[in-house]
Amino acid sequence: MHRLERKLIAVFLAATAAPLLITLWLSVSLLDRSLALSPTKELDETTQALRDTGHAYYLQTCEALKRDAEAGRAAPARYAAGTASSWPDSWRQFWNGKDKERFLLNSASNRVLYLARGGHGLLVYSAPLGTVHLGELTSLYSRARAILDASLARNLRRGFALTLLLLAASIWVLSFAFLVYWAHRLSRPIRSLTAGLAEVAAGRLNYRVPETGRDDTGAAIRAFNEMAAQLEQSRERLVAMTRLESWQALARKTAHEIKNSLTPIRLTMEEVAARAGGRDAEFLRQASQIVVDEVTGLERRVRAFSELASEPPFCPKELDVNTLLEERISLLQAAHPAVGYRIEAADSLPPALADEDLLKGALTNLLENAAEAVEPKGEILALTQAGGGQLWIEIHDSGPGLEPHALQTLFEPSISFKSGGMGLGLSIARKSALRMGGDIACIPGRLGGAGFRVVLPASAVKL
Repeated sequence: MHRLERKLIAVFLAATAAPLLITLWLSVSLLDRSLALSPTKELDETTQALRDTGHAYYLQTCEALKRDAEAGRAAPARYAAGTASSWPDSWRQFWNGKDKERFLLNSASNRVLYLARGGHGLLVYSAPLGTVHLGELTSLYSRARAILDASLARNLRRGFALTLLLLAASIWVLSFAFLVYWAHRLSRPIRSLTAGLAEVAAGRLNYRVPETGRDDTGAAIRAFNEMAAQLEQSRERLVAMTRLESWQALARKTAHEIKNSLTPIRLTMEEVAARAGGRDAEFLRQASQIVVDEVTGLERRVRAFSELASEPPFCPKELDVNTLLEERISLLQAAHPAVGYRIEAADSLPPALADEDLLKGALTNLLENAAEAVEPKGEILALTQAGGGQLWIEIHDSGPGLEPHALQTLFEPSISFKSGGMGLGLSIARKSALRMGGDIACIPGRLGGAGFRVVLPASAVKL
C-alpha cells in the first residue's frame, strides 16, 4: 500500500471513529429512554388488577347466589336425570362427576350458574352479573396477556441496538471501501510518477510514464514526460558535443603536424619538376606531378580537419528558412540537372533563430549527399514544419537508404559510406546544428531512401 493511501485511510479513521462512537452512544441512550417510557409495565399491572377484580366479583356473586339458594331466596330450575342427554356438556360433566356443587359462567346471558344435586335431578340456580360482562372481560384480558407475553419475549432494547449497530457499521464499511478504492485510484498515477522519477534519477532518460486523464495529475505526468524527453535530447546533444570536442582536439593536432610536413614536400617537388632535364626529364616530371597531386589531396584533407576543429564566430539572427532552403536548392540544381527536387514549405512558418553561414553549410551538405545518393536519376523532397517552439527542415531522397548498422556511427568523424568521402560532412553539419541550439537526426525516409531532420529553435517574432 502506498504511503498516500495509508495517510488517507488514517485520516478517514481519525475523522470518523470518534463521531461514529458518539452517535452510537447517544442513539443507544435515547433508545433506553424511549423504551423506559413504554407503558408495558403499567399495562401488565392493569391487566393483573382487572383480572383480580373480575375474579373477586365472580366469587362474590357465586357466594351470594349460594347463600340465596340455601336460604330459599332463589328458586332453582329442575332437570330430571332422564333428560341428561339434552343437557350442556358442562352440566353432564358435573352430573357424572363426584362434585356436590359447581359454579359456571354463562357468557351468553352474562349470568352465574350454581349447579347442585337434588333428589332425582339437577338443580340450577342463576344470578345476573349486572353491567359487568365477565366474558368480555376475560377475552380482553386474554388478548392483552398475549400481547404482553409477545412483547416480553422480544428484547426490544437489544433488537434496536443491534439494528442500529448493523446499519451504522454497514454505512461505515461502505464508506471505507469507497475510500480505499478512491485512494488507490488517486495514488496509482502518483506511484507511476514516483517510479518515473526514480528511473530518470537512475539515468534511464528514455523512460515514460503512461498518461492518464486531463486532471492535475495527468498534467503533471505530461510535464514529466516532456521534461524527460528534453533531458534525453540534452544528454544526446551533450554526448555529441563531447565527442566532437574530442575529435576537434585530435583534428587540430593532426592538421598542424601534417601541414608542417606537406608544405615543404610540395614546394620541393615542384622545384624538382621545374629543374628536370636530360634523358630522364619526362619521368621526373611525371613522378613529381604524382607526388604534388597526392600532397594536394592531403592538404585538402587537412583543410577539412581544420574546418572540423575550427570554431568560427557564432552570429544568430532571424532567418526565413523557406527562402534559405529554396536558395540552396537553386544553387545545387545546376550541378545535378538529372535530379528532381520537390519542396513542401509550411505556411506561416516562424523565423528560425540561427547562424546563416552554419545553416547554409549544413543544408548544402545534406542536399549534396542526397543528390549523390540518387544520381543519375532520382528525387529529393525538402519540407519545412514548425511546432512546440521549434521548426525543422527535412531532406528525403529516393536512394538506396542506410543500413541499420550505419545509423549508430552515422555522425562519427572519419566514418563515410560513399566512395571518396572523408566522413567529416555530417559531423560538421551536426556540430553546426548543435551550436545553433538544435540538432540533426536520421529519420525514416518518405521516398524509400534516407531521411534527415534539422531541428532549429524558432523565434517568437513572425516574419
